[in-house]
Amino acid sequence: MSPESFDVRARLGEFSPRPRRKRVVLADRRGPHVPRVRVEVEEQTGALEGLVRDLVEKQLRVALLLSGIVAVVLLGLPLAFWLVPALGDVELFGLRLPWLLLGVLAYPFLVVIGLLYNRRAERNEEDFLGMLEE
Repeated sequence: MSPESFDVRARLGEFSPRPRRKRVVLADRRGPHVPRVRVEVEEQTGALEGLVRDLVEKQLRVALLLSGIVAVVLLGLPLAFWLVPALGDVELFGLRLPWLLLGVLAYPFLVVIGLLYNRRAERNEEDFLGMLEE
């Protein structure tokens, strides 16, 4: 088929009214408004450097804490099964305990840890912005 056959106006005839254009506005902007907080963060004033360093330290502390929990749990389970071999013979819901814990329940555990990290990181950032706006 040729591109001319897809012309809607040619199919409708010359007398069909042309559709009016519509303007789509996503946000009503009345001028350049840059929040004071963003300007201060970009300029990195002296007092702000300490606050930014504090935020980075809080985020690092949360990341290390949750990473440590993941490491202890996920590396501790094989160690527990190695130290106490009888745990490997226990069955729940038709699955042996090592398969259930390491093969099935590890993934929801990681999702929960990720959600906790995200929630805590956002709370730290909100606290940081709250201190800046004061």
